Amino acid sequence: MPVISASHEFDVSDLFVNLQPFFGRRLFLKVEGFNFAGSIKLKAAREMVAQAEAAGALGPGSTLVESSSGNMGVALSVLAASRGFKFLCVTDSRCNAVTRRTMESFGAEVHVITEPHETEGFLGARIRHVKALLAADEKKVWLNQYLSAGNWMAHYRTTAPAIARQFPDLNVLIVGAGTTGTLMGCARYFRERRPGVRIVAVDSVGSVTFGEPPATRHIPGLGTSVRPPLLDESLVDAVVHVPEADTVRTCRELVRHGFLFGGSTGTVVTGALGWLSEQYGDGVGGVSDQVTAVTISPDLGERYMETVYHDEWVRNSVGSEGLAQGVGSMRAGAEFAAGLEAVSG
Repeated sequence: MPVISASHEFDVSDLFVNLQPFFGRRLFLKVEGFNFAGSIKLKAAREMVAQAEAAGALGPGSTLVESSSGNMGVALSVLAASRGFKFLCVTDSRCNAVTRRTMESFGAEVHVITEPHETEGFLGARIRHVKALLAADEKKVWLNQYLSAGNWMAHYRTTAPAIARQFPDLNVLIVGAGTTGTLMGCARYFRERRPGVRIVAVDSVGSVTFGEPPATRHIPGLGTSVRPPLLDESLVDAVVHVPEADTVRTCRELVRHGFLFGGSTGTVVTGALGWLSEQYGDGVGGVSDQVTAVTISPDLGERYMETVYHDEWVRNSVGSEGLAQGVGSMRAGAEFAAGLEAVSG
């Protein structure tokens, strides 16, 4: 085991769960929640902070400011505590109380936006609040995870190579889309080095990332109300949109097998299973058994106990269908196909 002196130095990067025994697919889940920030966002946070420090933008006396639905805020809180700078996170009312308290425990200041912007949702409102903070104090520094090249570079340098090393026979990589940092970093890596690997993006129903109409979303992590500036759709072969009720059902199916994952994991696993079923059939024998697919779990499930794993919240937020047993993607093929769209790539 490694010996570390700073919390951000530890990150498990080589753990994969084989989902085939549960779902009948040659699908592997890369687990990214085993670090002191509890999510994949620690990678991007480290890269963006390092770039800001190297450029002289972040230094003694600076207060780092970032907009986050939760996980990036926790990651930057960990880094701020470790590196000795101040951090202010601008989040919104969808960020659960455990996540907010976690950030505050690390010493972060948290501003919660309670009203969405009329056309750009909570993200638009958060960004406007960040800009107002910057205008009022020149010592505040915004990394801007939605635009920073460090967001995707972190995954180009770490996440994608780890997948490539473990799976030399990889056919399909299926990645959730939030800021699209993970998606773009992995897509660029495989386009350059193994262009035969198909890249599938998974988004939430109600997200505008790939041009779909906006709708209310309750589970933070994937999806956005403002099109991500980092996104290059030419690097994506297909897009799957997953309803939040299916996200909850898949999370609960996974936990019945002993794996407690966060909401984004339920979304990407649902999307992956559905897309593989649409492309290769039911997964029993034939070509589907020869296809190796990997998807990525951004975080674990402890912070979702009052949401995804809480029956009353599920009924009130995503509907009672989220409580039905079974994997979300195991809907009728025609129904699932309605949520699946190919894009040029």
